[in-house]
Amino acid sequence: MMKEKVSLGTINPVIPMDYPDPDIIRVGDTYYLATTTMHFFPGCEILRSYDLLHWEHASYVYDRLDDTDGQCLKNGENIYGKGMWAPCLRHHNGCYYLCFCANDTKKTYLYKAENIKGPWKKQYIEGFYHDASLLFDGDRVFIAFGNREIKLVELDKDLKGPKKGGLQRVLVREENNNYLSYEGCHFYKINDKYYIFLIHSLPTRWMRTQNYFVASSIEGEFRGGELFCDDMGYFGQGVAQGGIVDTPDGHWFTMLFQDRGGVGRTPFLLPLRWKGSTPYIEENGKLPSEIEICNTRPDHGYMALSGDDDFSEKGKKSNNADNRVTENEEFDSFGMKSFWQWNHQPEISLVKQDTKKRELLLSTDRICEKFDKAINTLTQRMTLPRSRASVILNVEGLKDGDRAGLGILCEEYCYLAIEKAGEESILLLISKENGEEVEKCRQSLGKDKAFSFRIDANTFAPVGNATVFWKKISEKEYKPLPFSKSLQFTLAHFMGCRFALFMFSTKKAGGTAAFSEFKYEVY
Repeated sequence: MMKEKVSLGTINPVIPMDYPDPDIIRVGDTYYLATTTMHFFPGCEILRSYDLLHWEHASYVYDRLDDTDGQCLKNGENIYGKGMWAPCLRHHNGCYYLCFCANDTKKTYLYKAENIKGPWKKQYIEGFYHDASLLFDGDRVFIAFGNREIKLVELDKDLKGPKKGGLQRVLVREENNNYLSYEGCHFYKINDKYYIFLIHSLPTRWMRTQNYFVASSIEGEFRGGELFCDDMGYFGQGVAQGGIVDTPDGHWFTMLFQDRGGVGRTPFLLPLRWKGSTPYIEENGKLPSEIEICNTRPDHGYMALSGDDDFSEKGKKSNNADNRVTENEEFDSFGMKSFWQWNHQPEISLVKQDTKKRELLLSTDRICEKFDKAINTLTQRMTLPRSRASVILNVEGLKDGDRAGLGILCEEYCYLAIEKAGEESILLLISKENGEEVEKCRQSLGKDKAFSFRIDANTFAPVGNATVFWKKISEKEYKPLPFSKSLQFTLAHFMGCRFALFMFSTKKAGGTAAFSEFKYEVY
């Protein structure tokens, strides 16, 4: 174990990517962070760290949720802005518990595992518990949840629903905030006192703040107030909502998040200190200039949360849809590297990796007219402040009307594609603007079969921008298109913008696009 002092200004956001609603625990010398993944599959990603500063993929909790039409992008349905969110991760009596609700099914899910990598066993908790947090208290277990009115319900011993005759009460209530009342529960028992940490907005204007309440007993009055109100120098966007954790040497930290425009919602690590039973972050209105970090495995090398893929390797697929154990932690149980996620639940029979040719093959089995309705779109998060993605596309297997390429997945998306028109390859740039698709470029490229696309994304400001480039595979230099795309976070998708590989058929299903040499760069 090694201790080091780190300047607080150099580590925030601690993960410069879209990992919202962080909940955090420590088990022995290892920290785990669970995050919202909404409509992306596999779902509910858990990260791992040994110093709270550097993070890597540890597990996905599920491959499939309920196989609904919305989750599978079938029959015109989708779950954008819905799906799973605000997970609660706990470790109790040698077992991991992961709880969340899904706003498309209106159900509350509980997954249990003896190993953080799984297998995770799924069950439901009767009721719908918004932004829920579990508390194991001796032989009792409680769930805190809600918005505006924060409630507490005692659960039965199997966590299948409310305990008959068990405690049910309101912990905190606020009715008259026109921006955001209390929500985002994180519930703890520390030194025989009960704490609830909540997100909130200033009542006079939109700005996230972090709040806390404490009581001496589970039935006592919860008192508290604002814990942190600071935009960390970023455009008035407050930092709030997340869990707290202690270190092996007795220090405390909180992992909150901040809206960071098009890149999404990024985790922030802040010191949590105590004056008796009162938590505080700032002293005399100021953060400390540096914090002391306890690194439990200083020689550990971390896997990146984004990256290149030449599709030359493939992870072992699991026969059990909830079994997360693979031969190599770098892969998920769909056989993809762990930094990839599918937009909605994939139809994996239409996906193939040819490891000899080093290609990812995406095929179609249905007609689709819009980019955001296409199944098997493969995505990676963007990274602050600037990130770049490029890929080679071979279109020999496309059928008439097929479109395949590289895009930006968000509500107001754009994509650069090759559209097959008879024997011709058509360069196509589509941008969704004010809810409507606009064709920005249509250019015949003759009978060429291989191309390379690139997207450069600048996501520092609340409204960022992206530029697009292309070239024939025989050419050395990329050609820019006269186009700039605004990148911003919207509530319709509720996730940050992502780079996306895609293929869809507008006329006849059955075509195949071949992707190779995917490159990812932070610059």
